[in-house]
Amino acid sequence: MAVPLTLELVDGSGQWPAFFSSMVLTVFIGGMVALASAGGVGERLSTRQIFLLTTGVWVALPVFGGLPLFFGATQATPTDAFFEAMSGLTTTGSTVISGLDDLPRGLLLWRSMLNWFGGIGIIVVAMVFMPELRIGGMQIFRTESFDTRGKILPHAAAIARQITVIYVALTVACAVIYFALGLPGFEAVNHALTTVSTGGFSTTDASFGAFKGTPEIAASVFMILASLPFVRFVQLVAGTARPLLRDPQIHAFGGAILLVAALLTIATANHVGDARPPLEEIVFNVASIMSGTGYSSVDYQAWGAFAMVLFFFIGLVGGCAGSTCCSAKIFRYQILLSAVVAQVRRIHSPNGLFAARFEGRKVSDEVLSSVMAFFVLFVVTIGVMSVLLSMTGLDLVTAVSGAATAVANIGPGLGPEIGPVGNFSGLNDIAKWLLIFGMLLGRLELMAVYVLFTRAFWRT
Repeated sequence: MAVPLTLELVDGSGQWPAFFSSMVLTVFIGGMVALASAGGVGERLSTRQIFLLTTGVWVALPVFGGLPLFFGATQATPTDAFFEAMSGLTTTGSTVISGLDDLPRGLLLWRSMLNWFGGIGIIVVAMVFMPELRIGGMQIFRTESFDTRGKILPHAAAIARQITVIYVALTVACAVIYFALGLPGFEAVNHALTTVSTGGFSTTDASFGAFKGTPEIAASVFMILASLPFVRFVQLVAGTARPLLRDPQIHAFGGAILLVAALLTIATANHVGDARPPLEEIVFNVASIMSGTGYSSVDYQAWGAFAMVLFFFIGLVGGCAGSTCCSAKIFRYQILLSAVVAQVRRIHSPNGLFAARFEGRKVSDEVLSSVMAFFVLFVVTIGVMSVLLSMTGLDLVTAVSGAATAVANIGPGLGPEIGPVGNFSGLNDIAKWLLIFGMLLGRLELMAVYVLFTRAFWRT
């Protein structure tokens, strides 16, 4: 918080007390917690404690992250401040703040920083905690037979250090390129923070629509890079390019973006004049939604019903495991497809031995069950969330797309209110709290949160 506080002092906009008050509260409460636990025994965390820690961190941080928004010029209600901070730290990118163009720069920078912190945080959680907790099939990246981390990453601390260096390097490179392409320095830094984190917060109500043209191409490249497994970049820096070039997740993700962009190009080919979107605009918006970044440079709902349906479903795909991306992740669809193919072959050849495979190796029953359970929970959660949102008075399109965008951490929904040219400020508080819970569920792969609501978890 000292960074935006300093910016506010330089600008003289009068918002520095909001950050100072937030810093005092955060340091005081954090210090009290630290003192209370100073006598703790240095033992390994139990599985139950890891579940509590993982979820607890992502609940506590938005509370303090939302303080500057509550005290500052946004005059946000406690619900709106928590919603904005949760959306930022989960890299969802949905916003309840209107008039971003007139907001003090310190608050704009703080929103971007929340995105950036959330992006690096979820990479470490995905690489360290999720595989150990066997959530959603992520254990496939822990076992020796699927050793994606390699011998160069022996410890969690090493993972965090090396990934952080690459994360910072990508952010700096993105900011420099944005600046070289004409974005003002402040906008270049902010959008670099929210591009590499695939968070999607912008400094303007027009989102990336204020920077059309070549910056869209650069943003597309960095959104795609941020959607790849960061451990592959670590291996690349260590001198091993083969894992990056041969990763089936990367092949599938890149192929999906190309396929969707081609379909949209064909679907909009009959549009005339300004209604026909240029190729870079199509690729940008496809990469933004599929990676869960949530930028929008145009109201793609005007491209027709086919485009709306396509954008809804590609948001439920997501990027690669171990990236800043959200949603279901591409590797789960690959495992699911492989399992379906194996089952079809068993039907045709009952005496044959067929198994689901990933990277050419057999997928264990434990991993397959975890992936199937994730998909069931994913679909059911979106369905139940849609019903609950509709009960608050939202129309069908807003309820269903709102549920999907929260659980998949995408950003914009569909419809005139929460679509690519709208925001979530007009929703009632009950709907906002439902969406907050959906963001938390989606960011922590569902099961890490749901397990806390089971009786067995709390038994000693």
